[in-house]
Amino acid sequence: MFYDRADAGLRLAKRLIGYTNRDDLTVLGLPRGGVPVAFEIARQLHAPLDILLVRKVGVPGQPELAMGAIASGITILDHQLIRHFNIGEQELASILAKEEEELRHREHLYKHVHRDDVIKDRCVIVVDDGVATGSSMLAAIRLLRSQKPAKIIVAVPVAPPHAEREIRMVVDEWICLIVSDYFPAVGFFYRDFSQVGDEEVRSFLSHSTHWIKSVPSLRHES
Repeated sequence: MFYDRADAGLRLAKRLIGYTNRDDLTVLGLPRGGVPVAFEIARQLHAPLDILLVRKVGVPGQPELAMGAIASGITILDHQLIRHFNIGEQELASILAKEEEELRHREHLYKHVHRDDVIKDRCVIVVDDGVATGSSMLAAIRLLRSQKPAKIIVAVPVAPPHAEREIRMVVDEWICLIVSDYFPAVGFFYRDFSQVGDEEVRSFLSHSTHWIKSVPSLRHES
C-alpha cells in the first residue's frame, strides 16, 4: 500500500532512474490524480513535466466505473459494458457531449501552465495514480502515438492484470509496482487518496519549472 501519491511517485522514480537528465525526456501526468505522481517522477529525473488531458467517461450513477475515455479528437468506448448497463445511443451521446465540454474547460483552465512541448521524437513517460479499466490510459496512448514520440513508457503504481495486458501491447515499456487480481478501486491501494483539485494541478506544473531552469542540459526546454 502507498501512503499517498507522492510516495507512489518516489517509488516509481526509483524504477526509472536510468532516464535521469535525458535531454529528450518529457513526463506527462493524467489530470488530476496522476499529476502529483508525475511531479515526483519528473523532479527526481530532472525532466520537464506536463499534462495529457484525458477524460474518463463514467457509467451513469457509477462515475468511477469507466465505460470509456476521451482525449483531443479520440474516443475509446467499452461497448460490452455499455450493453451490460443498457445505455442507449441518445444517452451515450449526451454523456460524451458533457465530457467533451468538460475537456475543453480543462484545456482553458490549464492553458497558462500547460507547456505543450513538441512530443515528436521524444521519450515520453505517461503517469497516472493507477489504472483500473485502462480506458483513460489507452486514450492517452492513442493521442500520443499521433504525435510520433520516439518511445512511450507507461508508469503507474497499480493496475489489474487485464489492464496490464492491454497496455503492454501498445507501449514500448510498462512499469507497474503492484499488479493485483483483487482490485476494488485504485484508492484501495492508498492510505491517503484525497481528491486532487485543479489549483493543485496548476501549482505542480508551475513549480516544475524550477528544476528545469537549474539543470543546464534542460534549460533550452523551458
